[in-house]
Amino acid sequence: MAECGCGRSPTGKCVGWHGLSEEQYQEKKAAYEAKQAAKSAEN
Repeated sequence: MAECGCGRSPTGKCVGWHGLSEEQYQEKKAAYEAKQAAKSAEN
């Protein structure tokens, strides 16, 4: 994966979010954060 130049990637690596609309980006970001929170809760 390449470095993210748009600033939208939660990992710093390009995950293809640069082409999303703002609404789609917010949905993806919320889903990613929820997944990360669930992972943290398991540990």
